[in-house]
Amino acid sequence: MKVAILTANTQVYKEQEEDKVIRKIVEEAGQHVIFAKALPVDKKVLSTVMQRMADGNMADIILTTGGAGCAAGDVTPEATTEILDRPVPGIPEAIRMHLMHLTKRSMLNRGVAGFRGNTLIVNLPGKAGAAKESLEYILPEIVHAAELGQKEN
Repeated sequence: MKVAILTANTQVYKEQEEDKVIRKIVEEAGQHVIFAKALPVDKKVLSTVMQRMADGNMADIILTTGGAGCAAGDVTPEATTEILDRPVPGIPEAIRMHLMHLTKRSMLNRGVAGFRGNTLIVNLPGKAGAAKESLEYILPEIVHAAELGQKEN
């Protein structure tokens, strides 16, 4: 699977960093990271990048981290929802449920998931520990879902 990692964090974007924790988990699982970049937390920027990657068949899975909390400027879920063809609500529900044993604040995460065309997009939490815990928990299932999304009926 070709995986893109988008870090929605304006400060990280300004410093030109990337999320190495998510990259490591994805690569250790045998998946190929084709793109990893920090972007500003801007609805138009996020939706445009995800839409172009999906429509261009650049990635089978797009993972986002950041911008999915309750702060006024957190817009990753809206940017994602705006471009989805088929939501998959069970993925973010499973993430929130799994993280509840670590912190009740996981209920404040507004992340979403779903398909645009054949590309599965998943919003992970922004905190490094929560993103790591979430991805380790869901990765086999989202790879399976992405494989199903590639098959024609």
